[in-house]
Amino acid sequence: MAEGSFDQFDRKILLALAEDGRISNSQLAQKIGLSPSPCWQRVRRLEKEGVISGYRAILDQEKLGAPEVVMIEVVLDRHDDEILEAFGTTMERIPEVLEVHLTTGEYDYLIKVAVNGTRGYEEFLRRKLYRVPGIRHTRSSFVLRSLKNVQAFLPPG
Repeated sequence: MAEGSFDQFDRKILLALAEDGRISNSQLAQKIGLSPSPCWQRVRRLEKEGVISGYRAILDQEKLGAPEVVMIEVVLDRHDDEILEAFGTTMERIPEVLEVHLTTGEYDYLIKVAVNGTRGYEEFLRRKLYRVPGIRHTRSSFVLRSLKNVQAFLPPG
């Protein structure tokens, strides 16, 4: 099947699993209008093709003790392979860092960080981010409220 080309059942499977990754195969089959065996075969095919790349639990940051999210724009001093590789490796090791995106435009990276208030953010900056070599400048914004939070976009078929 061509990349991005899904029939109505594939689309229904993907949307249902994006909504509830723990749905049983029999519930999924019933929801999308297939019998369990073909539904299971389709899910396995989508997994094998890498369309479904995994399943995960969505954790409540507030209950975990780091309820605030900060978006940080980062500019690096240099853009050679060594600095880019070191920055990426360091970001992977910092637990508060939820996402890291290499971007175009005025900033090199956009990182999403979970912290416990302004004191937690200050501690993150002083003890972690500002110790990362190669950072020239950062600019931060606290997320006040998330209006939409989805993991993927399924283009219309």
